[in-house]
Amino acid sequence: MRQLPTFLSNTSPDFPPVDSALIEPSGLLAIGGDLSPERLISAYRQGIFPWYSADQPILWWSPDPRCVLYPHQLNISRSLRKTLKNQKFTVSYDTAFDQVLAGCRAPRVYEENTWITDPMAKAYQQLHRLGYAHSVETWLNGELVGGLYGLSMGKLFFGESMFSRVSDASKVAFVYLVKNLAAYDFPLIDCQLANDHLLSLGASSISRIEFIAYLKTYLNQPIQPEKNPWLHPWTFTSYA
Repeated sequence: MRQLPTFLSNTSPDFPPVDSALIEPSGLLAIGGDLSPERLISAYRQGIFPWYSADQPILWWSPDPRCVLYPHQLNISRSLRKTLKNQKFTVSYDTAFDQVLAGCRAPRVYEENTWITDPMAKAYQQLHRLGYAHSVETWLNGELVGGLYGLSMGKLFFGESMFSRVSDASKVAFVYLVKNLAAYDFPLIDCQLANDHLLSLGASSISRIEFIAYLKTYLNQPIQPEKNPWLHPWTFTSYA
């Protein structure tokens, strides 16, 4: 008998166990529900994230394996290191969340549609207002040319999307993110699904069981204000 994903109600934020996710399509766990802050926070805390197109219901995923990046494994290529040393870009965070989200929503050359639907955009904007979602921005001559956004909870960062309008702009944002989270002892960045771009930056895959173990260990670690990377100016001087 073919396994089917769980259909969620709009009245409860509960999810089925992640080990009940489908093998094909890989990681599909549940369908439906809503994008309320309570449900989204519950999802990320369990290793689940939404990903769907405008013509689909909300689809919830918990893939196995999971793509992650350990800060100490960040790979900075020779050309990217040169870009960083030239310091032609200015990097900031949480100064233009809506603009970064809009950049990530824009259709790519290789696809006509975006998975960041209007309801998804509104949901993450609300999470930003609540202090969970954050953006990193790359500027060139005062113009936003790249960036990324994701969720930060406990000592883990859950990456969602990045965009670039000029070469290396999103990579520079990513390097700054990784270096500064590492300075505050974040052990891992969730990259969800592997692709060539992430792998070139040093990302790798781990089992879902191992990923869930990280969630259990680091999501509930209290962070004092002096240990919160989103409350202090970022620094970055090493390009190794």
